[in-house]
Amino acid sequence: MSVDHSRRSFLAAMSSLPLLGLFGAEARAAAEAAGLKFGEAKPFDFGMLIKMAEDMAGQPYKEPARPNPEAVRKIDYDEQGKVKFKHENALWKDGPSAFPITFRPVGLYFQKSVRMHAIENGQAREILYRPDYFSFGPKSPMNQIREGESAIAGFWVQESRRIGDWTKQEPWATFQGGAYFRAVGELGQVGMSARGIALNVGASEPEEFPDFRAFWFEPARNEGDPVIVHALLDGPSVTGAYRFELHRGKGVVMKIENQIFLRRDVERLGIAPLTSMFWYGEYPAAHSHDWRPEVHDSDSLVMWNGTGERLVRPINNPGRIMFSSFMDENPRGFGLAQRDRNYDHYLDGVSYDRRPTTWVEPIGDWGRGRIQLVEIPTDDEIYDNIGVFWVPERPAKAGASFSFSYRLHWVADTPYFPAKDLARAVALRVGRGGEPGKDRPANARKIVIEWDGEEVLKAIPWGVRPTVVASASRGVLGLQRAEPIWYTPRWRSEFDITVDGPEPVELRCHLEVNGKPITETWLYQYHP
Repeated sequence: MSVDHSRRSFLAAMSSLPLLGLFGAEARAAAEAAGLKFGEAKPFDFGMLIKMAEDMAGQPYKEPARPNPEAVRKIDYDEQGKVKFKHENALWKDGPSAFPITFRPVGLYFQKSVRMHAIENGQAREILYRPDYFSFGPKSPMNQIREGESAIAGFWVQESRRIGDWTKQEPWATFQGGAYFRAVGELGQVGMSARGIALNVGASEPEEFPDFRAFWFEPARNEGDPVIVHALLDGPSVTGAYRFELHRGKGVVMKIENQIFLRRDVERLGIAPLTSMFWYGEYPAAHSHDWRPEVHDSDSLVMWNGTGERLVRPINNPGRIMFSSFMDENPRGFGLAQRDRNYDHYLDGVSYDRRPTTWVEPIGDWGRGRIQLVEIPTDDEIYDNIGVFWVPERPAKAGASFSFSYRLHWVADTPYFPAKDLARAVALRVGRGGEPGKDRPANARKIVIEWDGEEVLKAIPWGVRPTVVASASRGVLGLQRAEPIWYTPRWRSEFDITVDGPEPVELRCHLEVNGKPITETWLYQYHP
């Protein structure tokens, strides 16, 4: 996840493998009449995909084929926007699924083609590329894709959306570029991204970006059923078989199973990786980056550790690459959240206030390891500079295999949060330390945390002030207090930190009443 890795141009995708595909005769005939062309039917199931990935791990890595590289590099952001997939060619447009699948073209940012397959009754047929799947002008570089090559680089899972008097097809899950994918959150927006795997992020070895090189699709046959997507991952150091259950509700929930095989040693193996953008927030109070008050897709790392403790860590845009590790055993969940939902804090038409919170819910025994947070400096909003993932304690050595199951929740707020018992930290502000009317200490900064949780905070007896329980890895704390924010259901806590030297300070804080915590535990890496 390098700092020059543009979120508008995720490292490219996909494939050159002689793989599989199907449809039943009736459905296939309808699809082919609409324009899709299918290859030979072959048996397929997830066990076969696992065996395929395992066999590939024992063979030398082969680079994916790229259709006419010179022409594809000319399909820049603007040119790619002119290439439209013809919806009459969508997979399952008139079939058993309420969620047709459309395909995405190659281009400057997605230069590798990916193989696509349809499954029915345990048989798979490859969807063979034809230029007339897309519409594009006579001068488009797409015309230079040679016969026998594929210009498909990814796919969208679509749904019909009623807007006024007309119906519009819009995607709710997208897979395109490397092993990246995204989904619409509960508030109707996309934002951050997930990945199939993260390799050597911030390690001494160069970061590696494997590709999803092929996909297999099973339709959602009844209302409420998931769309099933199988994926083959391949890269110089790793192969993998993935199974996605894509559930569409208020937001999106993806159940993910994987089996990963290592071709060679990996210094840092990242499981269930999430990537996001944080340029700046309300802290520090003064900035000159841009005219908007805040710009970010996510503002907090949220964790529920194996001991049951609830933790939140506001994100930074540091002056240098920073790594924070949170040791754990069998974590109950972690994710990147957008907690500030006030439009006036963004003043932007791109709906940062409605970006999804994405939560990883482990299934089964994940063992010992660490949640790793990576924060990379950025000077613009077009770069994904934040990453979080699980790093298993077991070394990732050549020949080893790993298997993980988890759910990804693309929602508005952290799921399973005990709102009746704990308040959430929803804002951080940093300002000058000391007190009004008195000399201000030169090295003191005031840390102000805003807490939201109406059920918990309303239960505080009149006249009782919660105790601020704060600590710092170095420096001196003072002027600790909590108070209600009048005319709102929220409370505010504050304390001063006085510290010498530029090295980061790890801060920790929560509120208590009669010795009982009434908030989650707030963590922060303060850079003096």
